[in-house]
Amino acid sequence: MLKERIHRDLFEAIKMNNELTRSVLRMLNAAILNREKEKRFKIAKTEPELSEEKLTGKSQLADEEIIEVIFSEIKKRAEAALGFEKGKRLESAEKEKKEAGILRRYLPELASEEEIRTLAKAAILKSEAREIKDMGKVMAELMPRLKGKADNALISKVVKELLSAPNL
Repeated sequence: MLKERIHRDLFEAIKMNNELTRSVLRMLNAAILNREKEKRFKIAKTEPELSEEKLTGKSQLADEEIIEVIFSEIKKRAEAALGFEKGKRLESAEKEKKEAGILRRYLPELASEEEIRTLAKAAILKSEAREIKDMGKVMAELMPRLKGKADNALISKVVKELLSAPNL
């Protein structure tokens, strides 16, 4: 399980006194914990009859959900690095990029843009989408197949390009 791997790597980073990895993995654990708390709150609201034990079990994140958290944290690092570069703070930008690199270790092998394009074309045909306003139908068809395997922004970009093209 991905969460266990992150915990093991955190303890290893602590033993090895690897400060950057340790801080990144602690932050990631905190982000995962926050997402689990959000999930627990929603479940407790909709299913108030659940016992504490069942509620705790249901609120644990699956690997796919943890991957979403990791994507979110990578995106934050990329945005921060861009901001630091604009502000001519190159050392801080480099640190953000290194943190994103550490986080990427926990992602599964990602789909290439060409794979995304192929799946998007199939989703467009299946959903009979013809223009940008049909993007929601395409995304609904495509996202279950690519969940945790590609960045949502890249998926969206590819679908927009395909739907904007004169000859689908």
